[in-house]
Amino acid sequence: MTPTLVHHQHRTRLPAAGSAARVRDWAEIQERMLVPLYEAVYERMETGPGTRVLGLGCGTGLALLLAADRGADVHGADADAARLELAGERLPGADGTPDQAPRLTHGTALEAIEAAEAVETSGTGLRPTLVTAFGALPQPDELVRLRAALGRGVPVVVAGWGPAERCAAAPALRVANRLAGPAEAGPDWCGRDDLEELAVRGGLRLEGSGRVACPFEYADMESAVRGLLSTGLYDSAVRAADEEQVLKELVEALHPHLRADGTVWMPNLFRYVVART
Repeated sequence: MTPTLVHHQHRTRLPAAGSAARVRDWAEIQERMLVPLYEAVYERMETGPGTRVLGLGCGTGLALLLAADRGADVHGADADAARLELAGERLPGADGTPDQAPRLTHGTALEAIEAAEAVETSGTGLRPTLVTAFGALPQPDELVRLRAALGRGVPVVVAGWGPAERCAAAPALRVANRLAGPAEAGPDWCGRDDLEELAVRGGLRLEGSGRVACPFEYADMESAVRGLLSTGLYDSAVRAADEEQVLKELVEALHPHLRADGTVWMPNLFRYVVART
């Protein structure tokens, strides 16, 4: 089975990095795997009408969409222009309705804060009452600047992978590092205190933490491969080796999680911390 799948995918070619098809793979296959994390955070933070959410690394906007469904006002930022464009299409107000139009910033966390401040100054909105970082972990200096820009008392939720030993997807993700070389960074595996230490180094005051099960379940092996490749973690591996080798090793790493009905299922644990500026 494995050689046939690899041959088929290599022959048909997989979506290139930055392509519309790759962005759609992220939005339609991979991003939904983190819904339990998003919902757990929003439930804990009592997100709803009156909440103004700023999502850092918002990607194609699913987390913002869930917050908007709860009645929150949403603003997102992401460095990936293609993902951000799709977020704008998916969020309420994509039809141009002025009082519901989402505010999206192409750029860094600080640029998002500056955009939010500009909105506040213009009288068309207010500063965020909840900041989330569900994407890549921010650096401590980014959190320091975030704290300075927001002032005191704004809750910030930072989330990431749990320990590698609690994430069944870890072997598949390590394929990217092994083929790309030791200089390439992989996922940020978070030990028991890693997120707390990050928040403290960023000058935030800790309030609590949580753990959420986020199983990765795919309709079939091809969906699993396309979903994981859409993360962008394998791009360097494809450049360093070749697509066929990456596909071969990725499918082999996923094979233990292939179930009798053809679906692929991997239990994973994600962690988050709640802190305040």
